Amino acid sequence: MQYYMRTIVTIVLVMLVSVGTMTAQNGERPQRTQWGNKMLEIKHEMIEKETEMTTYQKEQFMPLYEAMEKEVYVVNRDARELEKSVSQKENATDADFEQAATAMSQVKVKEGEIEAKYFEKFTKILSKKQLFQLKRAENKFTRDMLSRGKKDDKKRK
Repeated sequence: MQYYMRTIVTIVLVMLVSVGTMTAQNGERPQRTQWGNKMLEIKHEMIEKETEMTTYQKEQFMPLYEAMEKEVYVVNRDARELEKSVSQKENATDADFEQAATAMSQVKVKEGEIEAKYFEKFTKILSKKQLFQLKRAENKFTRDMLSRGKKDDKKRK
């Protein structure tokens, strides 16, 4: 049960960060909001610190990492848009619901494929230890954001 809750919370966090970090209009390249810029800055700083990257590694790694984040964002955005359009459709068919449900369930698979593609590229820049530290830093960022959210909720009450 705890695994499922953690997975759901992680998915929600990724979607919130994705929505908050980028907005796209008319198919243009997504633009980051001020809040999104700050979150990505914090995340990138945490990754750089936790992996102890050299300046050279940072220059090689960060553009790839940002490209990966953008691909993940697009996958999430497309699934959310399909979900939204079907939920707002008055006469949605079973085929519409099936298409949206399939897209929503495939998000994690697609994210995994994207991550695997970029992980291969990361291995040419980072050491094995740094690759391990990268995953830990990403998880730490997620935990920190969830913790901040809980604190903000308590303040509002």
